[in-house]
Amino acid sequence: MPYAGEPFREPLRGIGEVRGYFVRTFGEEDGVRAWFAEPVVEGQRASIEWWATLLEDGAETSLVGTSTIRFDADGLVVEQRDTWNQASEHVTPPENWGR
Repeated sequence: MPYAGEPFREPLRGIGEVRGYFVRTFGEEDGVRAWFAEPVVEGQRASIEWWATLLEDGAETSLVGTSTIRFDADGLVVEQRDTWNQASEHVTPPENWGR
């Protein structure tokens, strides 16, 4: 399963690389508060917008992005791509966001 978290880097490949990335990344985060929009699904692809506030290495951070995921016939993820924007403060979603 390739995982592309940043568009100009080589995608991570294989469960070991992907797991290592997420363990390292989520290990830097505390106090996560997350919101999710309704997913958009077409065939074997789904996209979902998300918004999160958190502490990253003790600093207030907000992340707003979209994850696009492709599934195989068994419903397992075979590819994921994320894009996001980041702010150096806690910003919550505006009213009616994600609808």
